[in-house]
Amino acid sequence: MLFWGVFAAGAAGKTTPPNFVFLLVDDLRWNALGFMGDKIVQSPNLDQLAARGTVFDNCFVTTSICSVSRASIFTGQWMRRHGIEDFVRGLNGTAWANTYPAQLRAAGFRTGFIGKYGVGSVKETEAKAAAFDYWKGLPGQAGEFIDKNDPTRTHKTARFGNEALEFLSGCEQGKPFCLSISFNAVHARDGKPREFEPDPRDEELYKDVTFPVPKLATEEAFRRLPESVQKSEGRTRWHWRFDTPEKTQRILRDYYRLITGVDREVGRIVAELEKRGLADNTVIIFNGDNGFAFGERGMADKWFMYEEDIRVPLFIYDPRLPKKEGRRSAAMVLNVDFAPTMLAMAGVPVPSVMQGRSLVPMLTGQTPKDWRTEFFYEHHSVAARIPQSEGVRTERWKYLRWIAETPVKEELYDLQMDPLEERNLLNDPAHASRLAELRGKWERYGQDLR
Repeated sequence: MLFWGVFAAGAAGKTTPPNFVFLLVDDLRWNALGFMGDKIVQSPNLDQLAARGTVFDNCFVTTSICSVSRASIFTGQWMRRHGIEDFVRGLNGTAWANTYPAQLRAAGFRTGFIGKYGVGSVKETEAKAAAFDYWKGLPGQAGEFIDKNDPTRTHKTARFGNEALEFLSGCEQGKPFCLSISFNAVHARDGKPREFEPDPRDEELYKDVTFPVPKLATEEAFRRLPESVQKSEGRTRWHWRFDTPEKTQRILRDYYRLITGVDREVGRIVAELEKRGLADNTVIIFNGDNGFAFGERGMADKWFMYEEDIRVPLFIYDPRLPKKEGRRSAAMVLNVDFAPTMLAMAGVPVPSVMQGRSLVPMLTGQTPKDWRTEFFYEHHSVAARIPQSEGVRTERWKYLRWIAETPVKEELYDLQMDPLEERNLLNDPAHASRLAELRGKWERYGQDLR
């Protein structure tokens, strides 16, 4: 199964699959980038790549927490199939064999992993070194941004960039590679005096900027949440980061500095690809593992089914396609789609256990007629501190179900009329049939996705 005839022909007349650079940023808010509409952030390298590729305006995660989302990216599966819902269990045996890195390596690709691995315990992470040709993966949150014992004060983002250049130095023309780079920025170093410590080179950035406060960063919005959510980890971290105007501005300046630091390393990687003559056959995919709240509803971080938590940025740049600036797709795409997309591009059969779909047609502006218009969301991780939830999001409607509440609490939003999800229509008689329909979808998806 070859990638619809756009492979470059090799010297022996055989088709040559593309190389891949998969870039993942931790806790990256979907609209905190220039190509997604942010007017403050400095992200020139990412914006340029996005302009040359295809931007997906409606990309979502099926579970908004790092370990589960990363497992879904690797496997192309929902959590209820791959079974990773904590920070201990890893992907092994057949489960690992059906991931995109394992499938590509078996097909002859040189594979590398750099940065935060994020699936399983320290022991599980260390064991993955044997699964790659080049391994610089790290367990947990991948350590401090700047090691206090490092006299050079090299930021972890820059260190990952250095390792990416090292990997590329070992690549050869004609032998395909797949490099996955998982930045631990812009995830906070939870509980540290400076949770979003930037590269020293970026300390002056944004110092005179006053960041806008989200409309829903209000006590009124907080009071509309179920009691269990009000008492959850999201509120605890809100106190760490957003409970005063001064703290909010300080946190956002550092958050944006970290984004610019990632952008700089992406620029270095692209320059290295060009220097080594690899750029014309290297597909670059850029994504985030989940969203991030800037204090909406009195919450911080992610986890919940609200838009700021589940929505992520995505572009795919394929230099082999005819040049066309400004491709954008409104199709509903998910983190489970990345693995089948890369395998389809590589001409590698997609394992039947993968539940996502290839995004290849969208790269030329074609959306299949049977493409999804809704998806199932689930979050069961860290149940002692994060209320469990499930739901269904369609192109217009969102049904959210707090499954651990007694009795169960539900929310219903018309995203077309209420994009900020301010008016819960659950008890509105005019939407009773819609509510019943979405309850039915939730129940069916819960069974069908296993």
